[in-house]
Amino acid sequence: MSGIEAGYRSRPLTLLVTGAGGQLGTDLLRVLSGVDGLRAVGMTRRELDLTDSAAVDAALAGVRPDLVLNAAAYTAVDAAESDEDTAASVNATAPSLLARACARTGAGLVHVSTDYVFAGDATTPYEVDSPTGPKSAYGRTKLAGEQAVRAELPAASWVVRTAWLYGETGGNFVKTMVRLQQSHETVDVVDDQRGTPTWSQDLARGLVELARATAWPDGGPPPGVYHCTNAGETTWYGLARAVFAELGADPDRVRPTSTDRFPRPAPRPAYSVLSDTAWRSAGLPPLPHWRDALHTAFGSGSFGRP
Repeated sequence: MSGIEAGYRSRPLTLLVTGAGGQLGTDLLRVLSGVDGLRAVGMTRRELDLTDSAAVDAALAGVRPDLVLNAAAYTAVDAAESDEDTAASVNATAPSLLARACARTGAGLVHVSTDYVFAGDATTPYEVDSPTGPKSAYGRTKLAGEQAVRAELPAASWVVRTAWLYGETGGNFVKTMVRLQQSHETVDVVDDQRGTPTWSQDLARGLVELARATAWPDGGPPPGVYHCTNAGETTWYGLARAVFAELGADPDRVRPTSTDRFPRPAPRPAYSVLSDTAWRSAGLPPLPHWRDALHTAFGSGSFGRP
């Protein structure tokens, strides 16, 4: 019997959420607050510098988590192109230090990653073992973080890739569209990038289900790489139209355009759909369809309606 399994059966499972002040971390703590049998401790970037090995060791020694949910990341995709060292310190070095600390203390680690580890040139959903090939500094640093976690903690780490995340906290595409709907008569949005919008609260619920399942190693998801997004797929243009519809605005105010009309420092994947086959095969519940999730998100009051 592992330390995680024994701990779960005799006392509440203790989870440490890193990056607790961010978009996903905030929702993780919200979801965890309503789950019996779990004790959650959140640490923000100010409270825990994940690039400081001594600080990471001290945090795990103090909290004594059974499992760490790492929601911390450097997500400034364009800025990473000119500051890859900083992105790497957060996205690659920090997860490595966290995995080493988990190995020393016997904790498990769920590490959140991204669709940007792929080249974005596929035409069918990426499986967990599809060849990687990041085209951006952000993608390279996130892939390095994945590899470090799996190398340092192969028997007790779960890497979970997601995509097109939006939530109530922080900046994201959905919040941008809400703002532009109020200030612009028309909005041009790219229609040649395809992916799956994922509500951070749904992802948080999925990660909590994974966390609970890891407490039973003999019957839970084996350590490895997983994909977790809302179901279905669309383009940024399709998502923008859906946001306008949720706001009671005319979706035709959103006009399709192409990526080359909006040059950015970091290349964007043309195709970012992730297959959840491994997730479902592990007995984990699939997330709702992206359109249903968006409707629920607006209904929850996270983004407001006129």
